[in-house]
Amino acid sequence: MPIKKIALIILLFQGLAVTAQLPEISKDTVENKKAYKKLSPFVTGYYPIWFFDVDLRYFIKYNNYESFRLGFGGITNERLFENFKIGGYTAYGFKDDAFKYSLGGNYRLNKKNNAWINLYYTKDIREMGSFEYLTKNRTYSIFEPRLLNITQFYSYRTWKSALQLEPHKKVVSEIRLSHSRIEQIENYQYLDNGITYENYKLAEVALAVRYSPKTLSLTTEEGIEEFYDGFPKISAQINQGFKDIAGSDFNYTKAGLKLDYFVKRTDLSSSHLVLEGAMAFGDVPLTHLYHAYPNNPTKDEILQRFSVAGTQSFETMYFGEFFSSKLLTFRAKHTLRRFNFSEKFQPELVLITRHALGAMEQREKHLGLPFNTLENIYSESGFEINKLLFGFGLSFAYRYGFYNLDKFEDNVSVKFTFNLKL
Repeated sequence: MPIKKIALIILLFQGLAVTAQLPEISKDTVENKKAYKKLSPFVTGYYPIWFFDVDLRYFIKYNNYESFRLGFGGITNERLFENFKIGGYTAYGFKDDAFKYSLGGNYRLNKKNNAWINLYYTKDIREMGSFEYLTKNRTYSIFEPRLLNITQFYSYRTWKSALQLEPHKKVVSEIRLSHSRIEQIENYQYLDNGITYENYKLAEVALAVRYSPKTLSLTTEEGIEEFYDGFPKISAQINQGFKDIAGSDFNYTKAGLKLDYFVKRTDLSSSHLVLEGAMAFGDVPLTHLYHAYPNNPTKDEILQRFSVAGTQSFETMYFGEFFSSKLLTFRAKHTLRRFNFSEKFQPELVLITRHALGAMEQREKHLGLPFNTLENIYSESGFEINKLLFGFGLSFAYRYGFYNLDKFEDNVSVKFTFNLKL
């Protein structure tokens, strides 16, 4: 890895890894926890300055397409308007010499159910094949491990309006209407009915629900406040694309379901299991299909691929290697009790296994980008040794089974990890 890139990674390691499972909290400490969440930027990712909450996620990032990306963003708080917020961001990529931005507003309809309606316009880039649940928890981390290595992006301009609602203390939901103009960055075209599309428009309705039966919350004057983030969590989402609405080009249906389970035991070991499935029907370009979140740079040598391990990504799967219209993944981590060598040196061993199975319908419609499919089970396993020094550790993974490669070193991933709790 070039010295410049190593220095860059160290510079960016100001991040925060927020733990998924908080310790048990009694009712007597709820108010203190709520105050902590509001005041600490290390939990919320926001730094309040009078009536404006600065979003710490936008200051500095790095990726292969933009190189350094500097930005600023945030949202107004109740000190300006109690039921109305104005938010957005702007960012500049030095390599592509382009500005990205988003601007919009949020209006609260109901405090009891934390119901908000919003309208935003966004011009930015996104990774090809990524799928994001609308109801996922906001997590703050200045450093995003995969972002350094992603190689395939597309550009989009999107108008979107959404209704966010918590009909029950354990249910979060969102319905979103959007219209997007997609422009290719990569050499990709989609063939449909004899017409080759490089750029296209999409009109979409999305409905997402997350059920957290063990999450504890209170109804306050400001709405529903979570103070214990419990597991399991069940997330479901369906996206429906409509042709000929405001010039949109395709009809399609996409659906996703994720089961997320975390358990922490009395012996201080823990296990984290994630089972996720997604499928797409109709005319769906590659930009809006699925990958299994690979995290292996497309380099020839092991040392050239030495980078940062993600939290749930496939470490031995190369970027752009596989795409699917139907995808099933299973990811499991088992963390052993930390080794208590001394007060300051307590590393932890994490055992990891990940598996993926997929299919690609109408592969002949995707032109320009070579890729493989996952009709057989993709498998990798390995381990992490975390918190060796200043939050740094090492990750090892090996790719085996049907997609095992001919050269041994091409199946091996060696990366470092970073875990810092503040």
